[in-house]
Amino acid sequence: MVSYNPACYLPQSWSSQLPNAIACPPPPSYFSTAYTYATSPFSSTYNTLRTMIDALLGLPMLSFLLIPTFSSYSTSLNLLFFYLTWSTLVLSHPPLRVEIVATLAVRTLFYILPSTFFLLFDALLPSAAESLKALGDTALPFKNASRERTMRTLRVLGWSVLNILLGVTIQALVEVLFTRVLLIRSALRVTTALPLPFGILKDLARGYLLREVVTYVLHRYALHESKNSLSRAHNEWYHSLSTPFPLAGTYDHPLAYLVRSFLPTYLPAVLFRFHLITYVIYMAMVSLEETFAYSGYSTVPTNFILGGMARRTDTHMLCGGDGNFGPWGLVDWIMGTSVGADVLDDVVAEADKHDVPARIDKMKSKAGKKVNGKIEDAKNVGGRRRTRRRSSS
Repeated sequence: MVSYNPACYLPQSWSSQLPNAIACPPPPSYFSTAYTYATSPFSSTYNTLRTMIDALLGLPMLSFLLIPTFSSYSTSLNLLFFYLTWSTLVLSHPPLRVEIVATLAVRTLFYILPSTFFLLFDALLPSAAESLKALGDTALPFKNASRERTMRTLRVLGWSVLNILLGVTIQALVEVLFTRVLLIRSALRVTTALPLPFGILKDLARGYLLREVVTYVLHRYALHESKNSLSRAHNEWYHSLSTPFPLAGTYDHPLAYLVRSFLPTYLPAVLFRFHLITYVIYMAMVSLEETFAYSGYSTVPTNFILGGMARRTDTHMLCGGDGNFGPWGLVDWIMGTSVGADVLDDVVAEADKHDVPARIDKMKSKAGKKVNGKIEDAKNVGGRRRTRRRSSS
């Protein structure tokens, strides 16, 4: 904020005689003005991002989800600090800036940076990475690669990042269309009120379910079974990759990427009008899903979920898109378009891995023994009562 200085309204001859402490400062130069205009968006964006990260990191997510059930003094205090930080962030910055910066931060922290780390690991330590890859050295794009293949891989990585920026740009344009052209409420809720834990879980569940259905329909019928320029572009771009590798999850023709990935992910958030905090959690889960599904590693965290997704992604690319159109494989299993192991096979394999049938039989035997013991005790009590009655008579 610019302070008021009465000395600036005095004649120049008078102002020149005043001490420097109270004299009117000279106007800023054109270079200084241009520099301020050029850097102010970046500085404000950085401050927004820093405040948002401080707010999110200051709240234990598990405690937040369990507040209604297991509340404690420390949990309530953390929630209070988070609410104050979040309210300050929302009230001090435009909602559009908060939404776009949050989306970029999530995509960077949970997709671009981890995928880049995996890619550098594959490039710098190919022998160690090869033993971890499900498809061996064929999933190492830089191993023994010619100059032409290396340049092509770099172009793939560049288009992957550009597609992410394209999706964020479309998201910003949708918000501008809703709020400034159509004069209706925003696509996402950016408010100081925090969403309830049950509301977060409900939105995530129905958002993921709708995303699975929309992804399957668009991926199968618009990009594979239709004979149009968009499906040809998808086949020439995305399916030109022989195997998946880190950062390849967002590689595709820009229009095909919007249809295959961005629209199925963003549409549920708009239809159910997610709160921004819910949307941040949702995008973080989607980003981690894409990171590990396209990592190419045979062992990933939560191998039952992410491992099955990674195997279905590998199979989809290896078979040229003949099946496995959905990310989770649920609709593929229902529609009979699964290629290789389906989601039911993953459930059976996970059950066998943890020896679930033996555990169930063991629990049944324990329960049977307890029931038999209760019956025997009841019989013994009845027998003792009859003996007492006979002796008393």
